[in-house]
Amino acid sequence: MPSIFISGGASGIGRATALRFLSEGWTVGVYDVNEVALAELRSAHPEIVTGTLDVTDYDQWEAALADFTQHTGGGLTVLDNNAGVLFGGDLEEITPQQIKLQIDIDALGVTYGAKAALPYLKGQPDAHLVNISSASAIYGQPGIATYSAAKFYVSGFTEALELEWEKHGIRVVAIWPLWAKTALAETDAKSTRTLGVNITPEEVAEQVWNSVHPGIQVPFLPRIHYSVGTLTTLLSNSSKFAPRSVVRLINQITSQ
Repeated sequence: MPSIFISGGASGIGRATALRFLSEGWTVGVYDVNEVALAELRSAHPEIVTGTLDVTDYDQWEAALADFTQHTGGGLTVLDNNAGVLFGGDLEEITPQQIKLQIDIDALGVTYGAKAALPYLKGQPDAHLVNISSASAIYGQPGIATYSAAKFYVSGFTEALELEWEKHGIRVVAIWPLWAKTALAETDAKSTRTLGVNITPEEVAEQVWNSVHPGIQVPFLPRIHYSVGTLTTLLSNSSKFAPRSVVRLINQITSQ
C-alpha cells in the first residue's frame, strides 16, 4: 500500500491532503506540533497515523519517520513538506524571533525533511518529494518579505533536488498556491485584499494528488512546479514571459 508522510498536517492544507490520500486507500501519517489539532484529527480519523514533530529539529524528523514507517513496512512513497508559518508586516515591524521562525520552519524544516526522508524514499516505486511553495515565490512580496524569500528557497531547493535525486528514481515537485483559506491567510498582507483569499485547502490537496499522479510525461521535460488556481498560473506565466519591469509593476499594484 502506498504511503504519505505530511509535516504540519493536522490542519489546513495538510489536513485536506491527508484526507484526500486517505480516501484513495493510502497509509497516511500526519505529524505536527499542534497537539489540539492532532487530537481532533485522531478522533475523527483514527486510521491516520499521527505524532508530534517540530520540523526545525532534525532528531525529531528521524524519530517521526522511523515511527511512521513501522506502519508501512519500512518504506515511504511520498514526503509532503507541508509545514509552514507566516508573519505579515514590513520587515521593520516584525520581530527577530518571527524572522528566525519563518526561516527555520519554511526553509530549514523543508531541507531537514528531505534529508531525513531520503533513506525511506530510495527504492520505492513512484517515490515523490512534494514541497509546498507559494505564489509569493514568483516575485518578492513586500509585507511578507521573509516568508516570500523562504519560498524562493523552496523553489530553488526543489529544482536542485529534482536533478540530484533523479539517480535515485525519486521525483521532486513543488506546489504553488496563492492565498488559501487557512490560518496563514489571516494576515494583514495587502495582497490578501487585492487578490482575495479564494483557494480552498481541498484545491491545493487535489493538486498535491495530481502532482504525484502526473498524466502525460514528456521525456527530458519533467514538470516540476504545479500552480494552484487560474490566477496563480497567470501570474507565474507573466513572470516568465513579460519584461521584468512589467512583473515588478504588477506586484507593486497587487501589494498596495
